[in-house]
Amino acid sequence: MANGNNTADIGFEQQIWAAADILRGNMDAAEYKHVVLGLIFLKYISDKFEERYQELLADDDDVEDKDAYTEANIFYVPPIARWSVIAEWAHKTGKITDENGKEEFFDIGGIIDRAMRAIEKENKRLKDVLPKNYARSELDKRRLGNVVDLFTNIQMIEHGTDKDILGRTYEYCLAKFAEQEGKRAGEFYTPSCVVRTLVEVLKPFKGRVYDPCCGSGGMFVQSADFVSHHAGNINNLSIFGQDANPTTRKMALMNLAIRGIEADLGGYNADTFHNDLHPTLKADFILANPPFNLSDWNDGSLNDDPRWKYGLPPSGNANFAWLQHMIYHLSPNGKIGMVLANGSLSSQSGGEGDIRRKIVEDDLVEGIVAMPTQLFYTTQIPVSLWFINRNKKQKGKTLFVDARKMGTMVNRRLREMTTEDIAKIAATFEAFDNGTLEDVKGYCAAVTTADIAKQDYILTPGRYVGIEEQEDDGEPFDEKMARLTSELSEMFKRSHELEDEIRKRLGAIGYDI
Repeated sequence: MANGNNTADIGFEQQIWAAADILRGNMDAAEYKHVVLGLIFLKYISDKFEERYQELLADDDDVEDKDAYTEANIFYVPPIARWSVIAEWAHKTGKITDENGKEEFFDIGGIIDRAMRAIEKENKRLKDVLPKNYARSELDKRRLGNVVDLFTNIQMIEHGTDKDILGRTYEYCLAKFAEQEGKRAGEFYTPSCVVRTLVEVLKPFKGRVYDPCCGSGGMFVQSADFVSHHAGNINNLSIFGQDANPTTRKMALMNLAIRGIEADLGGYNADTFHNDLHPTLKADFILANPPFNLSDWNDGSLNDDPRWKYGLPPSGNANFAWLQHMIYHLSPNGKIGMVLANGSLSSQSGGEGDIRRKIVEDDLVEGIVAMPTQLFYTTQIPVSLWFINRNKKQKGKTLFVDARKMGTMVNRRLREMTTEDIAKIAATFEAFDNGTLEDVKGYCAAVTTADIAKQDYILTPGRYVGIEEQEDDGEPFDEKMARLTSELSEMFKRSHELEDEIRKRLGAIGYDI
C-alpha cells in the first residue's frame, strides 16, 4: 500500500462523494462537482474562523476584530456567512430584512450565495473567486439542504492544515466524476505523487515559482509544503501562474487561499500561448503538467513568436510549444520540472526531432524519468518527467531514470508512487549533481551528449539504462539448459495431447479440423 501521506484517500472522501451523490439525480457531473467543492471551501474557512473565534473568546478579546483573524492568516467570516446560519437554513425558506429595511425571500441556495458575497466583500483576496450560483432554479434545494446537513457533521480542520484539502478533494472527486463524464473529463488535477516527485527533485526553497497551466494549484501547494517541511519560509516563494479555464482558475485561488499562499494568477483566465499574462517573468522554478498532445493550439498567428527559439512546434501537437514557452521564462539559473507524454521523447514528426536535438545540444536537459503507467485518473497515456536546467552542474551530461517498475497499485485502476520511490528518484538526481552517481543497469545512467547524439537525440530512458542484471542463482549453465529443455519437451508433449483431445471432442459433434 502506498504511504499514507501520499494517498488520494484524505479521510473523508466517502462523505464528499456522498454529498455529490445526493445531487447526482438532477445535475451533470461537471455541475455538481463545483457545487460540492464550493461548499467544502465555505465549510473549511468557517471551521477555521470558529476555532480562532473561540480562542479570542477565551482570552476575552474582541471576537469581531478582523485584524485578529487576518494576523493569524484566517479569513474573517461575517455573521451572515457563518456555518451556523447556513446549517439553520438547510431546510427553511422565509423572508429576511436587510440593513436597509428591505425584505427579501430566501431559501438555502440564496443563503449560501449571500454568504459567498459577504465573504468576498470582507476578504479582498477572494473577490470574484467564490461560486455564487446556488440559488439557481435547477439546483434542487431539498437535496442541497441534505448536503449542508452532511457537511455540518464534517469538521474540516480535524484533517489538518498540512493537506492540500481542496486539491486532494478535487483529485478524489475527479476520479469518480470521470467515470460519468468519460472523455469529457479531460481537465484533471495532477496526482500529488507526481507533483511531489517534481518538487523533491527541483527543491524550490526560494525564488519565483511559475506554472503556465496551473489547474487547481497543486504545484504551488506542494512547493510551499516542501519549503515548510524543510524548515524554510513560504514567504520566500513568489507564486505566478495562469489557467485558461475560468472555473479551474477560481478553484486554484480558493485552494491557495485556504493555505495562506499569496499568488499572482493574472487578473483573469487566459490561453497561455495567445495571451501570456506574465510576459516578462523569468522564473527560478517552473513546474507544470500541460495538456498532453494538445492539437490546434496555433492558428498561424504565433508562427513568429520569440518563444520558439529552437523551432516552430507543429500546430497538431503543443508538447514542444509548452516546453519552449517554459524555457523562454527561465531565469539564468532556473530549472523546469514538467510532465510530458512519452511521444515527446522520440517523435520526429513536424520538426519535433530537430527541436529536441537543439534543446539537447544547448545542454539544457538535466534528466528524464520514465514514469509507471496508471498514475492518472483520466488517461492511460504513458508519461515522462523532463527536468531542464539552465546551469547544470554536470555539463554535457543527462541523467536517465527508468521508474516504470516503481509505484504501488492502490486500487484496480490507479497506481501511486510511494514516499520511498520519490525519495529514491530525488537521491539519484542529487548523486548525479554531486558527481557521485554510479549507473545501475535497468534503473539509471548518466549519459554524455555525444552518446545521446549517437541515438539520434532520442531521450527514451530504456535506451540508456539497459536491462536490469539478473542475480546468479548458482545453477551451472549446462545443468540449467538441460533442465529447461527437458521441461520444454514435457510442455510440447502435453500440448500435443491437448490438441488431440480437442480434435476428438470437436469431431464427436461433427466439426473436424
